[in-house]
Amino acid sequence: MTYEAVRPAEFPWFRYDGYTFSLGLARTLPDGRTEAVLSGHSASEYDPGAGRIVVKGGMKDQVRTAYAKIAAILGAVGLGFADVTRVVENFTAAGLADYVEAEAVRREVFGEHLPPASTVVVDALLRRDALVEIEVRAVTGGGGATPIADRILRVSPEGEVYVPTAPPLGPSGEKPVDQYRRCVETAADWLGKAGLGLGSVVAVRENISPDVLPGEVDEMRRMRRELLGPDGLPPASSTVVVAGLAGHAQVTLDIVASVHSPRAVFPDGWGHLRDMGWTPAIRAGGMLFLSGLDGRDPGTGEAAPADDVVAQAEAAYQAVRTVLAAEGLGPEALCETVEYVTAAGLPAYRGVAGVRERMLRDGTGRDPVWPASTGLVCAELPRPGAQFLVLPTAVAG
Repeated sequence: MTYEAVRPAEFPWFRYDGYTFSLGLARTLPDGRTEAVLSGHSASEYDPGAGRIVVKGGMKDQVRTAYAKIAAILGAVGLGFADVTRVVENFTAAGLADYVEAEAVRREVFGEHLPPASTVVVDALLRRDALVEIEVRAVTGGGGATPIADRILRVSPEGEVYVPTAPPLGPSGEKPVDQYRRCVETAADWLGKAGLGLGSVVAVRENISPDVLPGEVDEMRRMRRELLGPDGLPPASSTVVVAGLAGHAQVTLDIVASVHSPRAVFPDGWGHLRDMGWTPAIRAGGMLFLSGLDGRDPGTGEAAPADDVVAQAEAAYQAVRTVLAAEGLGPEALCETVEYVTAAGLPAYRGVAGVRERMLRDGTGRDPVWPASTGLVCAELPRPGAQFLVLPTAVAG
């Protein structure tokens, strides 16, 4: 059940060859259904007059362009919007002000089919004028569905359940740790309607405000260990500092659960991380969810230079390969990567493409099937000096 790159016969926005990521990946499941994982897509398009890739229009126009691209990619493998099982909308802080416009277009595009939507706030996107970048997953028939109020939980082919973003809706002035707990309680309520509990959580992405103090971050880590994940171990996790979270929010969570029993993965030499309360990866069914890796060797603690985003990316992808190898996998098993780069690291970020070119080859000499990828800009990362973090997902079955 290997993935192949989706290559639409017609894709008028730009030439998609030559990148170290795919527009999207697709595979045929044993029951004959088609599954697809798409990269993040913005309104970027090639402008012959300007001789470069540009982004045009306000929120409504940008969302329409992004969904037109997504329709072309899904259509190339016989899928459509009625087959989508997850939507991730990565909004810039500036774009978030026009969220209602994006939501209106999404509802228009999907009609009666309601996929779970995650709202991720970032400080910027790689295309400077882009306000939003949209990722989707899809499978023939749209997956199993559990209604939760005006939202839907959908079970993907490998049993993963993507929980919609649960914003902290408490009173202004509420402490970050209270917001964290409120997000977890909301997720628990929604998962409960699907017959799952917090022990089924396999991955969590935490966005926090720069105002969150180190002691509060430590308290949230303790809550993650105690409340989420299997057998007393926390799920795979990543934490990103975002300056532009909406309203009085200081914390938002994006949670993934699984209907399969989760199992923690610790490569040789990484066992001490168990006592530190950090899980490198969680295996659940045929999926492998990795924690965010930021250029520090988890085995030795040695970190790549603070001012070298390319060296950090190389160290991060080497750690990815180590985790994959612990499950008998190579880089070809990666189906999705989300890369965060800080504003300080952004000027040199182009060099990371060369890192992917080297590190994501499987040693056979063949051109790899590049994973679906999304690049996001954040204010900073929790570890001092970190400028790069990759959040990978792999298919093990």
